[in-house]
Amino acid sequence: MKFTLSWLKDHLETDADADAVAEALTRIGLEVEGVENPARALAPFRIARVLTAERHPQADKLQVLSVDAGDGPLQVVCGAPNARAGLVGVFGAPGAYVPGSGITLKVAAIRGVESNGMMCSVRELELGDEHDGIIELPADAPVGSVYAEWAGLDDPVFDVSITPNRQDCMGVRGIARDLAAAGFGTLRPLAVPTVAGEGPGPEIRIEDAEGVPAYFGQTVSGVANGAAPDWMAKRLKAIGQRPISALVDITNYVMFDLGRPLHVYDRAKLSGALVARRAVEGETALALNGKTYALDPSIVVIADDAHVHDIGGIMGGEDSGVSETTTDVVIECAFFDPERIARAGQKLALTSDARTRFERGVDPAFLEDGIAIAAQLVLDICGGTASTVTRAGTPPVETKTVAYDPGHAARLGGVDVDPAAQKAILERLGFGVVEGSPWQIDVPTWRRDVDGAADIVEEVVRITGLDAVPSTPLPRTPGVARPTATPDQLIERRVRRAAAARGLNEAVTWSFLSEAEAAAFGGGAWTLANPISEDLKVMRPSLLPGLLAAAARNANRGQTGIRLFEVGRRYLADAERPTVALLLAGERAPRGWQAGKAQRFDAFDAKAEALALLAAAGAPVENLQVMGEAGGVYHPGQSGTLRLGPKTVLAAFGTLHPTTLKAFDLDGPVAAAEIYLDAIPAKRGATGRMRPAYAPPALQPVTRDFAFLLPRDTPAEALVRAVRGADKAVIVSARLFDLFEGQGVPEGEKSIAVEVVLQPGEKSFTDEQLKAVSDRIVAAAAKAGAKLRA
Repeated sequence: MKFTLSWLKDHLETDADADAVAEALTRIGLEVEGVENPARALAPFRIARVLTAERHPQADKLQVLSVDAGDGPLQVVCGAPNARAGLVGVFGAPGAYVPGSGITLKVAAIRGVESNGMMCSVRELELGDEHDGIIELPADAPVGSVYAEWAGLDDPVFDVSITPNRQDCMGVRGIARDLAAAGFGTLRPLAVPTVAGEGPGPEIRIEDAEGVPAYFGQTVSGVANGAAPDWMAKRLKAIGQRPISALVDITNYVMFDLGRPLHVYDRAKLSGALVARRAVEGETALALNGKTYALDPSIVVIADDAHVHDIGGIMGGEDSGVSETTTDVVIECAFFDPERIARAGQKLALTSDARTRFERGVDPAFLEDGIAIAAQLVLDICGGTASTVTRAGTPPVETKTVAYDPGHAARLGGVDVDPAAQKAILERLGFGVVEGSPWQIDVPTWRRDVDGAADIVEEVVRITGLDAVPSTPLPRTPGVARPTATPDQLIERRVRRAAAARGLNEAVTWSFLSEAEAAAFGGGAWTLANPISEDLKVMRPSLLPGLLAAAARNANRGQTGIRLFEVGRRYLADAERPTVALLLAGERAPRGWQAGKAQRFDAFDAKAEALALLAAAGAPVENLQVMGEAGGVYHPGQSGTLRLGPKTVLAAFGTLHPTTLKAFDLDGPVAAAEIYLDAIPAKRGATGRMRPAYAPPALQPVTRDFAFLLPRDTPAEALVRAVRGADKAVIVSARLFDLFEGQGVPEGEKSIAVEVVLQPGEKSFTDEQLKAVSDRIVAAAAKAGAKLRA
């Protein structure tokens, strides 16, 4: 929400400067994002008179001017068609920065003639779009004066961040009311004119009372739609609004001034009555932004007998828009259901200043005054004759009373405010206060957000000043604090630390996806009814889409080795699932004189990372089996799952399918894995996941190596698992350390070497015991289809 200091002072009687106003706004909870003073950027530009104008000797379209900016004549080369002797304009001397052109002026030779600065156009000073010639000022403008000060451009502009619950501050008057309530000046009374209408008003009716409870209209005939007055145009320009015409600018001015959106139709372009109704499936509307929107019955429209003219509460249509030839207009002042407006705006991906206000909820009691103020401005600026007001429907004005105890301010807000001061604050904010036990507070119609006593406390504390709330530490229980993290939280912490220690960078991505991104991973089960945007509509069924998008952004910025992980939630049809995802893209190792070409990530890299993180999470990795493929998002033959038995899937890993990568504009290969933390079985015992006491063995372990032959298509993992289970009492580990195929190995077979670690208990192993264990290992390997290599 933007406004100027002079605009604020139309509603607030105060002598405060911009800094004091900004400080007060922040103190009462209206965050000031910035205060701009346009005069600062235009300070180098002064009013100057053109003394002489001669044709440039080397260019037909250029002139050589003699310009006086108060310090004597300077020679300036100018190409503006309206440059002439006697013209008074705006001059920029060498060293001045021209905001509209992005250049800093300097002495330069233009076609062989020296030029000392420039005469400026409106667009070059960012005061408008006109660029047909240089600025022309009145002949009596003071030569040598700073242009911005003479033109009144030194009016500070405030940019205030308005939270969604403060719909009353979407107009300058609402902000002035808050400041006045805080004792920062006095709120001026609002002048509401009485417009004596003549003749019947426009024909209007409502066919969708749910979406449009009230719809008022008034005709003004015989208007002259020229430019808005200078004071209005300056204020609109200051807040970033482009002046269009007097009629359009009046509606915009009332919206920003009083928070009341309006619309104005060219009556000559209407066919029959204006009807507020639901759109018909298949109807379209050509909006004022030049785009055509497809409508459906959930969207409120304003239409006549011919077609739709207005997307209700969001944007008017081009077909009935006013122009310089407009002579008769219909002023619309309506109340639209906030929820319907919000859903329609999201569905159409269409934003506007009107939508921003209607979806937050405008004052339903301000229709009569709003249309009267707008009609009087039209009469004053454009002339004409007003009709009576046609009223369809009833504004949904509800009387809301809240029971309130003044002691709540201290108990809930931590600020002890005298009851008399509380009453004064609330009355200045527009609340009605009836003292009693408890107080009865009548909520004003423009405060849709106030529902209970806690909201009243918030108003009292906010206006008293948020800086008055004392900083109070939470009570601390004496002694050693008890741990508060749950076992699941501890697992996530360990996994996060392990991933970071292995060189992965943590990413935090949106939990929402577009429907297209979710479809690449099987589609989302949860679709938001009120999404932030269409690109954030579906709750993610996987963490990989977010990591893929992040990897694409990094790759586009030149990163060659991308290692990402994220700890978060997947949203499946039955529940939220805690998950860890990791993604490896680009180069695993750069090219070099020893390694040769750059090495790329593959499925085995993803598997190694997944096993390491599963180990950090406490999963029994030695019992895991690689089974099957991980699904359609992975490359066929280059993926797998890590399981405990055939049903319990702890992780999926592999190289992603090229189609998946194409959907995210990413080049492959890309390896990825997802670890399902909720599938990891809890450890047995009353201690849960508590670490057992450290008890190192007294005797040294014994290591034995075995070489087996087994069929080439038999997984080595099956052999290692069989060896490990041959004698669980003494075998503490078994791992594969060599694979050989070639001379000496029969065709269709492979040689697998396994290292087995045996741990003695109370006594060292005897030769007989070692031989017995070895026999059991060979026997177990034989059951897995392997035989001892000779």
